[in-house]
Amino acid sequence: MTNKINIAIAEDNQFLAQEVIEKLRSYPDEIEYQFRGHNGADLLDHLKNDSNIDVILMDIEMPELDGIETTAIVKQLYPHIKIIMLTVFDDDTKILQSIQAGASGYLLKEITTIELYDGIQLIMNGGAPISPTVAYKTLKLLQSAELPATGELEKKKILSTRETEVLEHICNGLNYKEIAKILFIAPTTVRKHIANIYEKLHVNNKIQAVEVARKHKII
Repeated sequence: MTNKINIAIAEDNQFLAQEVIEKLRSYPDEIEYQFRGHNGADLLDHLKNDSNIDVILMDIEMPELDGIETTAIVKQLYPHIKIIMLTVFDDDTKILQSIQAGASGYLLKEITTIELYDGIQLIMNGGAPISPTVAYKTLKLLQSAELPATGELEKKKILSTRETEVLEHICNGLNYKEIAKILFIAPTTVRKHIANIYEKLHVNNKIQAVEVARKHKII
């Protein structure tokens, strides 16, 4: 007989917590519900006494210590514990912050009992359970230039050919008028290209633009 999956939850709402617990108890042969933290701080107190937990189902908005902050702390103190955010929020910021904090899954509370069970099984097998709407938003985040680059930025995807040319001339110390003359465009157009460059590279001046561009091999 295989070992049961030890589950803890962090949820401040009594009704929602009981709903999740009932779903977990639908699989008594495979899942063992251990305890509930009424907020992030309470969960951490429980873990001090019993860290033999495989998966935590983590709410996001809780008093004292929210789910995102708690996730970061849990992953630092107990890296073996896998965390699934279980929340009503599907906005971009919370999704990204949860992933950055160390969550391996992100499910919405509207999921069915079998969907929750499948998510737990998936994360235990090395997968990342994500509700479809959240998966779509995560994909859009990854495709967006607004997401900070983690590796080399791809020149064609971040800056247009003209913007790259302008940036190269900036790197060589040319001013707006000189760049405009070389590229046969108006100085106002050069200014517009530079504004776009600043926005895409998340910088505020020419020096920062050149540093970021060189770091990520754009120029």
